Formats: sequence, C-alpha cells, structure tokens
Amino acid sequence: MINLIPISDANPTSRTPVVTIGLIIINVLLFFFVEPGFGQSSAAQDFFFENAPLPCQAAQAFGDETVDCPAGTGLSPFTGEEITIPDRGITSLLGAILLSTFLHAGFLHIIGNMLFLWVFGNNIEDYLGHMKFFLFYLLGGFAAAFAHILPNIDQAIPTVGASGAVAAVMGAYIVLYPHARVNVLVPIFIIWTIFQMSALAVLGLWFLYQFLIGLQEAGGGASAVAWLAHVGGFVFGLIGIFLLGGRPQRRRPPPFMEPRW
Repeated sequence: MINLIPISDANPTSRTPVVTIGLIIINVLLFFFVEPGFGQSSAAQDFFFENAPLPCQAAQAFGDETVDCPAGTGLSPFTGEEITIPDRGITSLLGAILLSTFLHAGFLHIIGNMLFLWVFGNNIEDYLGHMKFFLFYLLGGFAAAFAHILPNIDQAIPTVGASGAVAAVMGAYIVLYPHARVNVLVPIFIIWTIFQMSALAVLGLWFLYQFLIGLQEAGGGASAVAWLAHVGGFVFGLIGIFLLGGRPQRRRPPPFMEPRW
C-alpha cells in the first residue's frame, strides 16, 4: 500500500490548540528525559515491563487465574538487572494504560504519532473545546488499549504508544471534516511528492490498512505493532464524536493544488 504521510491540512481553526501542543510536549519530554535509551535500549525494555501494561495483567486485574502472567522481582532477560513486574489490580492497570499512552518505542514511533496529532488534533480541539478534547483523547487511549489487550489477553508483551489515542482523533476528524484538504507526502520511487487529498480518502485508506492488518493479527499473525489498538481508537473516535453531536461541518473546501516534485 502507498505510504501516505499527512504533513498539514487546509482547515483553519479559531482556538489556539493548547491541549494538542501540551500533549506533544509531554510525550516529547517523557521520551527524551524519562525513557532509557529513547525507548530502544535494553534498559527501555526493562522500563516498559515495569511500567507499561501487559495484556495478561488485565486477566490478573479481573481475577482470571487461568492466564499465566509474570509478576514479582527477578532478573531481566534484557539487561540482567533486577526488575519488578507488578501484580496489577484494576486501578494499577488503568494507571499503567494511562502512562503507556505517553510512551514510545523509538524515534519513528513518536515522530509519526506526534505528526498525526499535530495535523488532526488542533481541529478536534477547536470543535470540542480544550477540556472535552483532553478527555476525549484520554478515553480514546483507553478504548484503544482494551481493543488490543482483550484479544491478546494471554500475552506478556508491554503495550506502549499514543497511536490509539491519536487514532481516536483521526476517527473524529473523518466525521467532522471529510472534505478537508490534507497535504500528504507520498514516495514515488525515489522522489517524495506532496499531494492534496480529501480527509475522507487519506483517513479512509489509513483505517482500511489498519483494519486488514488487524484482522491478520487477530487470526494469530505475529506483530510488534498493536494494529487492533489503532482500529479500536479510530472506531471510538467515530462513535464518540457522533454521540457528542458531531456531524460534517459545512465548510467549502479550497481547490486542490498541483502536486509538488
């Protein structure tokens, strides 16, 4: 599938997106100053196991003793250092999910998420207002996390990233602004070209790709990416913004521009 990278949109706002900017700042600060090795080192793996949710911990939290899940103090297989994996109750699990929404496993991971959040988040914040947008974003992160955790309840792999919460923002965007023009960076052989496409096309293709790969993951295909979290977050965004009264906004879209080479 063609890799479409949104870099901006032609969709003006009337509010300063202080929450969107704040979320980006928090993610970046945690990535550079809290995560060991910027999320890619052996020490980062220890950090994720100790602080991020493992799907099997959801079984622990809800009293399912049939699912094996690591817990307690032991030596890390990554660094050989002593680490402690908590035996999580419901409150601890929710706290770990909240924290994990602000953690990233590498530079490409955080750059992609923050770019998508910047392009689409400001308009959703403009529509909902600052506080509603903040709550919407966090709830999208929780919905996405459980969309990944529940089908993988027997796994002990840490779940990290803002992708699910950002997907909720994207789901809301496609409902509110389907005809908005989005500038996308598209690789054509060795040349990167900027095209304008409708949000409906860009986000629709993005969701279709996530959904198809998510089906493969649900069928037992191994993956390091929580595709179902993306699907769950996007669906939450669609339904959530609709329940909040969101309908396509009546704005005349600007004309398409010529591609840039």
